[in-house]
Amino acid sequence: MRCRHCGAELRLPFIDLGTAPPSNAYLTREQLHKPEKWYPLRVLVCECCWLVQTEDYVGASDLFTDDYAYFTSVSKTALDHARDYVTAMCERLRLGPASLVAEIAANDGYLLQYVEQRGVPCYGIEPTKSTASAAREKGIRIVEAFFGKALASDLAGKGQQADLIVANNVLAHVPDINDFIGGVAILLKPDGIVTFEFPYLLNLVRENQFDTIYHEHYSYLSLTAIERIFRASGLAIVDVEHLPTHGGSIRVFAQRAAGRAKPRAAVEAMLTTERQEGVNSVAFYAGFQSRAEAAKDALLAFLSEQRKSARKVGAYGAAAKGNTLLNFAGVYSELLPYVADRSPAKQGKYLPGSRIPIVDEKHLISDRPDWVLILPWNLRFEIEKQLAAIREWGGGFVQAIPKLTTS
Repeated sequence: MRCRHCGAELRLPFIDLGTAPPSNAYLTREQLHKPEKWYPLRVLVCECCWLVQTEDYVGASDLFTDDYAYFTSVSKTALDHARDYVTAMCERLRLGPASLVAEIAANDGYLLQYVEQRGVPCYGIEPTKSTASAAREKGIRIVEAFFGKALASDLAGKGQQADLIVANNVLAHVPDINDFIGGVAILLKPDGIVTFEFPYLLNLVRENQFDTIYHEHYSYLSLTAIERIFRASGLAIVDVEHLPTHGGSIRVFAQRAAGRAKPRAAVEAMLTTERQEGVNSVAFYAGFQSRAEAAKDALLAFLSEQRKSARKVGAYGAAAKGNTLLNFAGVYSELLPYVADRSPAKQGKYLPGSRIPIVDEKHLISDRPDWVLILPWNLRFEIEKQLAAIREWGGGFVQAIPKLTTS
């Protein structure tokens, strides 16, 4: 395989998680009687541009289907983050009725609803029918398509270039990263700003976040790699911020290189930190496989011990990261009989691979488990507060990443 950005041959392995079905391919009861498609889940590192990337097996159209079940608005944490982002960007860029905001991967309108509330014209680009329909129900204008240079050129030709382009938690999801970034450069006004948010590679490695690796995530990103990719498409990074979202993310601000402002000191500071930690060296990527296997073994040992001791364990959060963890560990309903989730789009379905049933929160409360395994660990504090009733019968919470912990 060759690098998705620079075309160099990929030789450096990062992690091999065996095989798994797509992490968001939730099953209906009827589909339980049919075979699933499983694909190798291996990640390699480009030693030329240092882009970390999955091997090519699954196309975007096979992953982001019409019945895509991830609705961002289900999470209060995500909604609060989106509202705060809109407030900050409207003030920073002085956005108003004469401005135009475009969001790529608008999902269910979780963010653009706040842009609309401030009276700023906006539209979203979203390829999945299920979430696009939910956004339209909020009154948001949606272009239902995958984004790239061709779509960007069409929109720009119709006067839809944006003062602000929002690309939150989408950059890792695009198989052709050059086409995507090239499209952003086309859709951005000459003096416009684009912001990208994505989980940060340094946090992934430091915190053993191997469960954030799944087929829908084609890339795992550092500022070192992104700076080069942007430059190749005529974009320049002008600022960067650390964020607590998704277990540690960064927000990158960029604009067209021709008229860019002087980069803030935070950009060079982060690039320096990455050089010091060895992001552009083979040693940085060594040992990640063994750390993932240790976390897997600890989870299996815990679940097996609870079963032997006749203690009940349920799980919360039918998240994609949870599916990576459960399929890598080989956990099935014998060890984990159900996972509760508040999303109606997932309830009544089954996790891909493990085929563990997804139930509503009421089932979790009525079952009174001794332990609740929190699969979306990045939302742990929100979930523990939401499920405070678990404490009433002496129940506790378990987290498997970065290592097994109980509370």
